[in-house]
Amino acid sequence: MSDKAARLEAIVRATPRLMTVLETARDLALPDWMIFSGAIYQPVLNHLTGRAPDYGIKDYDLGYFDASDISYEAEDVVIRRVAEAFEPPLKEMVEVRNQARVHLWFEQKFGEPYAPLKSTAEAPGRFTSTLFAVGVRLEPDDALTVVAPFGLEDLFAMRLRPNPTRRTAGFSRTAEAALRRWPELVIVN
Repeated sequence: MSDKAARLEAIVRATPRLMTVLETARDLALPDWMIFSGAIYQPVLNHLTGRAPDYGIKDYDLGYFDASDISYEAEDVVIRRVAEAFEPPLKEMVEVRNQARVHLWFEQKFGEPYAPLKSTAEAPGRFTSTLFAVGVRLEPDDALTVVAPFGLEDLFAMRLRPNPTRRTAGFSRTAEAALRRWPELVIVN
């Protein structure tokens, strides 16, 4: 494990609400599941800037991958099952998406094409920034699996740069929103 991965793990494990989400998600045993994006990078930024661990966290993105049924109805069953596993406020904050069906709605919602994914671990590689592209899964043996397709350098350097494989007009808006919460960020275009 790299030094940065070990630092990430220590921060994640020291974030009680995030650990509750990870433990509950693990107990649900969804196929190929992972918590990613803001639920992971925001506690790191908060740690680096001396803020409370949950500062700025609006939701916890829980992705899973089930290509056996990519209907909204099947996803909705999982959404309801996950919601029942949490107490408020987490019940309202955990957002569940079957990564096997994101390509069905992404272009209509965000105005850009989205090729089908083959696994949940592929999803972070599509996020708008390299800093956001991190996910974790708590394994049955309590080990933490970290997925960071662009590495963790930008995250720990607090460097917000566009995803080099996905140029999107939305990056500027995303960067502005992040800067409002963490003015210490360095934006690299």
